[in-house]
Amino acid sequence: MTDLPFRNPDLGVEERVEDLLARLTLEEKAGQVTQYFYFGTFGQDVADDGSAEAHQYLESPRMVEAALARGGAGSLLFVRDPASANRLQRMAIEGSRLGIPLLFGFDVIHGFRTIFPVPIAQAASWDPEVIAAGEAVAARESRAVGIHWAFAPMVDIARDPRWGRIVEGAGEDPVLGGVVAAAHVRGFQGDFGPDSVLAGPKHFAGYGAARGGRDYEDSEISDAELWNVYLPPFKAAVDAGAANIMSAYMDLNGVPASGNRWLLTDVLRDEFGFDGFVVSDANAVRSMVTQHFARDLADAGARAMNAGLDLEMTMEDPAYAHLTDAVAQGLVSEAAVDEAVRRILRAKFRLGLFENPYADEATTQDVLATPAHRETARLAAERTAVLLKNEGGALPLAVDAASIAVIGQLADSPRDTLGPWVFDYDASETVTVLDGIRARATGEVTFAPGVGIPERLYPSMFDAMDSALGRTAHDHDDEAEIALAVELAASSEVAVVVVGERQNQIGEKASNDTLELPGRQLEQLQRIVATGTPTVVVVMSGRPLDLRWAQENVPAILQVWYPGTRGGEGAAAVLFGDVSPGGKLPFSWPRHVGQIPVILSHYRTFQPAEADSRYWSEPSTPLYPFGHGLSYASFSYANLRLSADRIAVGETVQVSVDVTNTSTVDADEVVQVYIHQRYGTSSRPVRELKAFERVAIGAGETRTLSFDLGPDELRYWSAVTRGWVQDATEIEIYAGGDSTAESSTVLTVTS
Repeated sequence: MTDLPFRNPDLGVEERVEDLLARLTLEEKAGQVTQYFYFGTFGQDVADDGSAEAHQYLESPRMVEAALARGGAGSLLFVRDPASANRLQRMAIEGSRLGIPLLFGFDVIHGFRTIFPVPIAQAASWDPEVIAAGEAVAARESRAVGIHWAFAPMVDIARDPRWGRIVEGAGEDPVLGGVVAAAHVRGFQGDFGPDSVLAGPKHFAGYGAARGGRDYEDSEISDAELWNVYLPPFKAAVDAGAANIMSAYMDLNGVPASGNRWLLTDVLRDEFGFDGFVVSDANAVRSMVTQHFARDLADAGARAMNAGLDLEMTMEDPAYAHLTDAVAQGLVSEAAVDEAVRRILRAKFRLGLFENPYADEATTQDVLATPAHRETARLAAERTAVLLKNEGGALPLAVDAASIAVIGQLADSPRDTLGPWVFDYDASETVTVLDGIRARATGEVTFAPGVGIPERLYPSMFDAMDSALGRTAHDHDDEAEIALAVELAASSEVAVVVVGERQNQIGEKASNDTLELPGRQLEQLQRIVATGTPTVVVVMSGRPLDLRWAQENVPAILQVWYPGTRGGEGAAAVLFGDVSPGGKLPFSWPRHVGQIPVILSHYRTFQPAEADSRYWSEPSTPLYPFGHGLSYASFSYANLRLSADRIAVGETVQVSVDVTNTSTVDADEVVQVYIHQRYGTSSRPVRELKAFERVAIGAGETRTLSFDLGPDELRYWSAVTRGWVQDATEIEIYAGGDSTAESSTVLTVTS
């Protein structure tokens, strides 16, 4: 078999693909387009309690290995160690008549062994190079254990913070989301060499608009919002070369996304030019029967295949195992199956798996322990922190403060510091916020865990796989612990109170109907502030929380997200002023859950003067606007100018602005450019982000930043024309440090 043309690495990929494809039976083709979960490396942590979940974990290995033995799988996911990957790869190659290797995928969401800040935090860096550097580390570590493909980035626009998976994306804006998506793809895929993995942007499309913020619910999105808001980050990912796209589970406008040909073929392939392969989300093809869209599994498989879905991700009984029946019934053509198999084989050849199918077990631990990887994570933690408030110079803290009280369970919780969606972490090497402060301060640092954080009413589906969960003890006495925390704060020079949500209170199946701090954390904070001790609040979360009281009563608030393996060091560097905070919010921060959705790009309405007073009880503006983030420095914007005051439709104008650091502190500023179109084919939002750059500006220094605005930036999809338009119009252009930027000028666009 070694002399068959597809085995010859000197031939081109397409020639090898066609030779191998021609040798496959229809049953073998169905195997290649099937991906199984393999829970063998997780089942050891699961007790057989008779539940369906336990049964799945325990039975999965036997089922999957039987499929491998008969050539019935083309890909596996959730294998996380090289010995298991090599054993399963060997079974697949030996079980396949033609020796076809497996493609291993994994949820590499914000790191593998080295854990980086959660994706929403990475977006808050507004720094594509930091993002790409982190994903290059994640790719190298993943490849070292035998993983070829990451189910990331999640590029779903999220405008409802009740939705738990807001933590996995880049927030509310399509321009920021597109830049972030492209950076993730570049970092993962690199040059497709031995240290790279395939990127899998997800979930195509509209998953972030789940009704009521309830995960897995349907999404109803207007065509204009779909094209202008939800699809652009996917287009950016495709343009960056993404090799894979994952389809969504849910119904989009009444059609399951994984069975939607308009979405997966007309838009993704024909409009965007995507030439990689599409994988379903977990069980999404089978679920079309549950959703009462498909009649049975054969119908579901045929519909997904006809829609353009190449690889089915499944836990059991795949719909694509019924493709032979579906072809026989005329529900789908074998030619359609062939096209899907081509795309899968193309990825395997492109990765060199036919020549090098196995992980190098001898080098794995050295790669996972690389010190430079941890240093990259520390830098990311520094650059993702967002200073929400800083009154009276409360921050930075004095390194030589006589006594610092650190309060809050999250301050000393390694597992929560890492955040959700991590599976191969080493909790023992996690630097918590408390660790970081103790290492940096020269005075006394004391700690009180304080009030407990209540458990979820409905436990996380990931808890069973997690051996290091942060929990409040059953016999925890809230009243006594609050009293101890208050006493400690009262006797200290400064109190650092860490508040937020546990990591399993955000993420998949972790939606919430409130943004309040869980438990009695707010009460504890109020009692600490009442002592008169200067207090700094550090927020650990992946969504905006209700900080109205803190904003009114606490001098400084620092959002550190879930900052990862070296997160405590990054947080301490910001708290003590070793670096100036430079992160900016990737979403509008609501005052209260009742405001949702509150977004940057709302419309002007017929009564714009009262836009901030739509509610009679409190302002209808965000607590913190999109793009907000303070610094230890101060910046002024001047001389906003255009290369031309008038341009024709289709031409490009350059926008320039002078930004001066008016302080004595070297710092970064994220310079943001927004537009508002005054009239045209359709009404346009009051402000839209169009360009940005994070730039280091020395104390007293002035930097001139320039940005191009051309047809791509000035066009939009109009419900009037049912297509893209660029109007002859007047456009207000704003530049500043957040979305309320005041420096402005006007561009005239002529026909």
